[in-house]
Amino acid sequence: MNKLKSKEILLIAAFYFVFSIIYRIVLWYNQGGYEDDGFWGWFNLKSYWFMSGMSYTLYFLSSILIWFLGIKLLHKRSIRLQVFMVVILVTVVIYLVRDIRYAILDHYNIGHLTGTGAIWDWYIPSLLLLIQFGGFFAYNYHIENQKKIKLEGELRTAALKSELSALKAQLNPHFLYNVFNTISASVPAKNEKTRRMIAELSDLFRYQLKASQVEKVPLHEELEFINKYLELEKERFQERLNIQFDVDKDIMNELIPPMLLQPLVENSIKHGLSSLIEGGDVTVRIKRKDEKLFFEISDTGIGVKDKEAVYEKGIGLTNTKLRLEKLYQTTLKLSDNYPRGLKISFEI
Repeated sequence: MNKLKSKEILLIAAFYFVFSIIYRIVLWYNQGGYEDDGFWGWFNLKSYWFMSGMSYTLYFLSSILIWFLGIKLLHKRSIRLQVFMVVILVTVVIYLVRDIRYAILDHYNIGHLTGTGAIWDWYIPSLLLLIQFGGFFAYNYHIENQKKIKLEGELRTAALKSELSALKAQLNPHFLYNVFNTISASVPAKNEKTRRMIAELSDLFRYQLKASQVEKVPLHEELEFINKYLELEKERFQERLNIQFDVDKDIMNELIPPMLLQPLVENSIKHGLSSLIEGGDVTVRIKRKDEKLFFEISDTGIGVKDKEAVYEKGIGLTNTKLRLEKLYQTTLKLSDNYPRGLKISFEI
């Protein structure tokens, strides 16, 4: 409802056109036009325009203005405030359109409803505008409810997959963690680099085991995990991979869901940089903005043209997107990095 499509505008225009004809016929009939001119006597374009077409055209245009001022500009505010503003604007619009129309008709010496009969020029437009915007709010509720049902279905599917993954995660990382420690201890001291890499890999599995058992971890622990992961990736890419961290020091103890950043960093390397001979940069930026934490993972890779298709390539980004929507009612934002590459950002 925050955006009006062309077909919706045409539907609203048709709504007002039909009622303008009905209003014209009713006035013509009550004035005895049927007895004088027969059934088709009402079909006089000049009379139609001045008696109903002009006012309903103004009401149609005014309804777009009401939508813009009362709904689009307030789309982030509560529904109650939107409804209140729509009612106020409807009242003002009806008063102004009625007076403008009456002034034009008086100028051309064309009659209009007077006395108690003039109440119909308040009642009927009020009824039509309230029906229109009542339909707007009902339609918006239907759309939002459909999105909620779809999201709940996706979350149930993701939850089932997560439960199965959690059962595996509680066994596999713990087992591998112990195996890696055993292997590391058996590697000769002269192969220190190999021992260090095995130890870092062991730490990754230990963190993954912890992540399956807790809901949140301090930011500095998540960054330590990301740093170890990137160090192992750097062993593979060597000088082709450059890593940068830009994180405010005063937010290191903030709590966030574990394993939140790793899929995003992995996506930057796997889909952004791995195919480039010269490699590139991965930057992890975390800042505090207006009582929120702002996260941004950017790369100088090949970039992405179809941002929506990214979620179809793997479960990492999709699961992270669903976690953010469920936990914080926010989502991932994908945009182009400059001079090339991709930015993935979100706020919690």
